[in-house]
Amino acid sequence: MLSDSKVIGIFYMADDFCKFFNETVKKHSIEDGKKHRSKPSRLSDAEMITILIMFHLGGYKCLKHFYINYICKHCHHFFPKTVYYNRFVELEKKVAAPMLIFVKQVLLGKCTGINFIDSTPLRVCRNQRIHCHKVFKGIAMRGQCSMGWFFGFKLHLIINEKGEILNFMITPGNVDDRFPLKYENFVREIYGKIVADKGYISQELFNELFVNGIQLVTKIKNNMKNSLMSMADKILLRKRALIESTNDELKNIAQIEHSRHRSFSNFIVNTIAALAAYCFFPKKPSIRVECYQDNQLTLF
Repeated sequence: MLSDSKVIGIFYMADDFCKFFNETVKKHSIEDGKKHRSKPSRLSDAEMITILIMFHLGGYKCLKHFYINYICKHCHHFFPKTVYYNRFVELEKKVAAPMLIFVKQVLLGKCTGINFIDSTPLRVCRNQRIHCHKVFKGIAMRGQCSMGWFFGFKLHLIINEKGEILNFMITPGNVDDRFPLKYENFVREIYGKIVADKGYISQELFNELFVNGIQLVTKIKNNMKNSLMSMADKILLRKRALIESTNDELKNIAQIEHSRHRSFSNFIVNTIAALAAYCFFPKKPSIRVECYQDNQLTLF
């Protein structure tokens, strides 16, 4: 389980951000002259964010069991004013926007010049149940990955060699893996090299990224002409399993993928909370990079 100091640290970070976020929203809000109910909830936004991050950090699989049997019974000293579980689920959608900005502005890592990109499927149901699935009807799409066909969404990730997430994007399952790299905001803070698999091969995309100071490094297909590649790029391609390990931890530890969602807002909150929890992992998949005077790259 999480230590008290870890929980307090997460809450302080979330609380400081929520205070700044609420003040900024209030400052730039436009009043319509009508009276609105402004009664605060028993659980603050910072407490909601902390509980959701704790759920994904603790390795639990059922949010209801975690909230009723752990938060309400054993964490009363942290959260003295808990609400019923049904009310907690209703309040989740309220913290979706602040938690997303909290992850984007506070928790993401810094680019170091060595980056890895990949996409992983987020299945919302089994293939046998696609025809009767209603929760994500018209939103989720059929897609194909290395493991076969699936129905759901794709999570596109960029990480550095330390395993820190630099940016992410969620798209329907039928979107091409190269699509996020065409967005300027997705690669705005990225520079140096991006190591990817063969699914990202595109001369047009390579030229577009190269103009912006980014080199796309991929393996070549069997029907392509052989091209010269530096030893550093060859070593980085061998270490591309780093991002596969990141996806594995997100799914098996942070529980970012499951088929128990009952609304789209619940899916978004679950995904963002899992990404936030990963940022608090004490150990992340990483490689050590050292560059000597002969400009040769060595990895250990």
